[in-house]
Amino acid sequence: MGLSVGLPRMAEHPRERRDFLPRLTRELEALGATELVLEDGYGSGMGFDREDYLAKTSRTHFSDVDECLAQDVVLVLRCPPDDVLKHLRPGAILISMLHYATRSARTMFLQELGVRAVSLDSVTDDRGRRLVENLELTAWAGVAEAFRQLAMGWGMFAVPGRSPIRVTLLGSGALGMCAVHAASRYGDHELRDTLHQAGVPGVEVSVIDHDLSWHEDYMIPRLQATDLLIDATLRRDATLPVIPNGWLDVLPGHATLLDLAADPYDLSRRPPQIKGIEGVPHGSLEHFWFEPTDPAWDEMGDAVDTTYRRQALSCSAWPGLRPRESMERYGEQVEDVMEVVLGQPIEGWDRDAAHLRERAVARGELERWLTAHRS
Repeated sequence: MGLSVGLPRMAEHPRERRDFLPRLTRELEALGATELVLEDGYGSGMGFDREDYLAKTSRTHFSDVDECLAQDVVLVLRCPPDDVLKHLRPGAILISMLHYATRSARTMFLQELGVRAVSLDSVTDDRGRRLVENLELTAWAGVAEAFRQLAMGWGMFAVPGRSPIRVTLLGSGALGMCAVHAASRYGDHELRDTLHQAGVPGVEVSVIDHDLSWHEDYMIPRLQATDLLIDATLRRDATLPVIPNGWLDVLPGHATLLDLAADPYDLSRRPPQIKGIEGVPHGSLEHFWFEPTDPAWDEMGDAVDTTYRRQALSCSAWPGLRPRESMERYGEQVEDVMEVVLGQPIEGWDRDAAHLRERAVARGELERWLTAHRS
């Protein structure tokens, strides 16, 4: 079809090292990309150099970020900030994790720019399951860090005579089920083996679904016996918390909060969009662990209740803690998306097409997604 593809780096956060692996660039050429423009330094954070990407390719070259953003299709896992998005030309196709439902301001901005977009997190099969996801790695990376912090702050963690560690997990969807598996093993197989050999009791994981989580008379006793509270929910209304801040007061002093859902705050909305566990700061790869005295708890001002606090972990990109493993999986999944994008004009994509790939990508296209969610 004759489309060029730009691959800019994700440079907004200093610890972000994820770029697509060389295999994907070769696959994009095979799918018909007329030109591939990689930003200078692409892949260097994971140990790749220019020759790794240029080998066995004929239409790939490196350039600055402006040339990457000038291509017909721009592919980047994490969506760039607004000051970068404004350099996309009208009619260009942005393919990224755009999270339409919880980033409404950005969604409107893309429309204003005239950018066509495909949100990778909205590319779903006929049952609504995401086809581009790394939920398993999200769960294992976040849970491993949470148990590490719990161990550092709780003297009973590795004592053979302690009770089982009690994990309360909010959400029973795909991410929640991955978190169950990870939490039952401390997020770390070696740690589990070490504690087991020392005779330390294991982990009890209780899964609390939406229809139960809002019953205060049940949740308060549950929280009183919780060592690790994990939010893995997909909320219908992100202005309502699953755990109001006032409930955190009953948690044990050593209890740890883990935000796997990673919904951002949007204090410009009325009422504001908040996290499932109210008050937990929104973290990043640079700063994902928050002590109760961390200034980040206070930065939201009076818009969010942060009265009661425990040590908490939150990260907008948990898989980024294991970048190469993360991008190997994402690259394999993105190949299917790009086959549709490079194979036929965006105007012809059909949510009712005969082939699953086309249906899935059409569901993730901005205008079609908005139409479906307005009805």
